Amino acid sequence: LQPLDDWFRDLMVSIENGLLTFLAQVFNFAGSVWITVPLRVGVAGLLWARKRWEWLTVWVASIVISEVSVTIFKALYDRPRPLDPLVSTTGSAFPSGHAVAGAVTVVAFVIVFLPAGPHRRIWELVAVGFAFFMALSRTYLRAHWLTDVIAGTLLGAAAAVGVAALVHLWWLRNRASPEEVAADAGNAS
Repeated sequence: LQPLDDWFRDLMVSIENGLLTFLAQVFNFAGSVWITVPLRVGVAGLLWARKRWEWLTVWVASIVISEVSVTIFKALYDRPRPLDPLVSTTGSAFPSGHAVAGAVTVVAFVIVFLPAGPHRRIWELVAVGFAFFMALSRTYLRAHWLTDVIAGTLLGAAAAVGVAALVHLWWLRNRASPEEVAADAGNAS
């Protein structure tokens, strides 16, 4: 896959300009620990305060599984990053931690705060768009290869969706009273 990664890196270099670099750096900051950690803790605190135990479990487990997975994959693959990044980088390239964090956070956010159904679709598309632009920004900044961000985005989204499905099934079978099931079906926030 390296020829594809090289071609895409060259494409990103060919379109570099001030505005795109600024926008990519905004996404770089949005995916940093300075933003993701307070957001994640704040959402967990809100879910805890509202006693939304099923959704708190989804939120925390999605994040933990995605972060542990990133650490394991980076250690296993130890892939070098592209040369001459436009931002400071550390560690291995595969998979992209920013792409994982962006995808798991926005997808899990939509899952835990918006009830399933057609009204949630627009927010699902917004989450997909955010994850796409986060991933694209990482390649533009030469912090990652295209395949790093594809894998990271898929890993983050899969963690959120997979955990939500498993927790919801377990919750319905083992924990929820009929009143909780009815309340969760009507309002996930």
